[in-house]
Amino acid sequence: MTTPAAPASPRIPEAVHRRRWAILGVLMLSLLIVVLDNSILNVAIKTISTPAPTGLGATQSELEWAINAYTLVFAGLLFTAGLLGDRIGRKKVLIGGLVVFGIGSALAAESGTPAQLIAFRAAMGLGAAFVMPATLAVLMNVFEREEQPKAIGIWAGGVGLAIAIGPITGGLLLDHFWWGSVFLVNVPIVILAVILMLALVPDSKDPKPGRIDLVGVVLSIVGLVLLVYGIIKGGDEGDFTGPKVLATIVAGLVVLAAFVLYEKRSDHPSIDIDYFKNKVFSAAIAAIALVFFALMGVTFFSVFYTQSVRGYSPLQTGALMLPLAVAQLIFAPRARIVVEKIGVKATTTGGLVLLAGMLAAFTILDADTPIWLLEIIFFLMGTGMAHVMTPTSVVIMQALPREKAGSASALSNTFRQVGGALGIAVLGSVLSTTYRNGLESHTDKLGMLPAGVRDAAGASIEATLGVAEKLGPRAQGLVTAANDSFLHAMHVTALWGAAIALLSAVVTGLFLPGRTPAAPAARSDEQEKVGTGG
Repeated sequence: MTTPAAPASPRIPEAVHRRRWAILGVLMLSLLIVVLDNSILNVAIKTISTPAPTGLGATQSELEWAINAYTLVFAGLLFTAGLLGDRIGRKKVLIGGLVVFGIGSALAAESGTPAQLIAFRAAMGLGAAFVMPATLAVLMNVFEREEQPKAIGIWAGGVGLAIAIGPITGGLLLDHFWWGSVFLVNVPIVILAVILMLALVPDSKDPKPGRIDLVGVVLSIVGLVLLVYGIIKGGDEGDFTGPKVLATIVAGLVVLAAFVLYEKRSDHPSIDIDYFKNKVFSAAIAAIALVFFALMGVTFFSVFYTQSVRGYSPLQTGALMLPLAVAQLIFAPRARIVVEKIGVKATTTGGLVLLAGMLAAFTILDADTPIWLLEIIFFLMGTGMAHVMTPTSVVIMQALPREKAGSASALSNTFRQVGGALGIAVLGSVLSTTYRNGLESHTDKLGMLPAGVRDAAGASIEATLGVAEKLGPRAQGLVTAANDSFLHAMHVTALWGAAIALLSAVVTGLFLPGRTPAAPAARSDEQEKVGTGG
């Protein structure tokens, strides 16, 4: 494609264009704390599950809600946050979101009960909802179209950077301070990000913003909360057929169906359902959702494997997860080069097949497997993810007209977060149910426990090990039973994750474009003249 001559009136002001890379750095710092928070929390979940005063004594269900409270509020409010950014200015929304996130982090650090932690995590999700979509919307407004794939690749690599820093930071903090420090560390990052934002980032608005879809937002939040709560409750009880569990799941599905019907009829929808008639767009969205579904569920159990079964400290666990993050940091910004050579379909499908293979490889891990095998698995998982996230993000942003870039960004982030939340809920429930059933098969080991203690011990491997510690040397058989039951549960859950990744590979293989010929220059000129709406 021949690069068109520079237009007489550049779309991006020269002063903004000159500092575009510095602006991207500030946007990545804002993105850093949103992603960093969850990666830190994944390392801290074992500590938080420990009884007071070391932790909060959170159950597996409460741990899942500590994560899902954040992601569900985040996902449910993304569209409202995007519309407010269009209406009052994206820079203002970014700064406001950072401040709310910082306050929520400080409060979460001082939580005295699991319920308080869940509530403050929800507040952090509220702040994050105003940060994440605005970063990509600003990016689209400070980079010209030809530089956007590179900028989006670096933006996606920022996720890898956050994942790399998170576990190490969390491990260091937990080795030297109390568990709340993993949230308090967000506060200085927020302060730095706000200062740089005020100094460098330009404000921008949509000249014709739509009205806020309050009904749609409420329906989406209620539907998702009901659905995920039902799944978590089913896993926690080890039974998905109970009337309360089934009623909650069905109610969630009904509310989400009502949300879709309302959006189709609304003149100011949060989601324009017609977007999904574009098969390329839908396939890319589905790939992102399914990848995070598989990844978040597997990350959730891998922390228990390294700490509870293998006996590594939080800091060591963070170091063990480093290859996953480093691979994303290396390959995400470079994935566009692979796309240029073999096309979006081959790159993305290949990345998903690699990810599925590595998830399935968790089945070879045992209580005494050489730890370098886990490191190789993590590195190849990160490599696969990098070759999925960058191409699909670019496809989503460019599948719709440029004036709808903000909506594309909001949809991408929403499905990523919802996919991750459902992954933790579904795969966490599979893990919990399989573990409980496996442990109950060791009736000779559980026979020494009173009925009430026996039920509590089956809640999670941490609960079982906690009971065993109180019983002393005579409970060694119970520890062995717990490890065996958890490893079996981990293998089953990993295979579920691998199946989900393969399903995503089928979707991208069928619907994503192959090697696309260069578009005519006239089309690029026309697209460059269209303002960014997000």
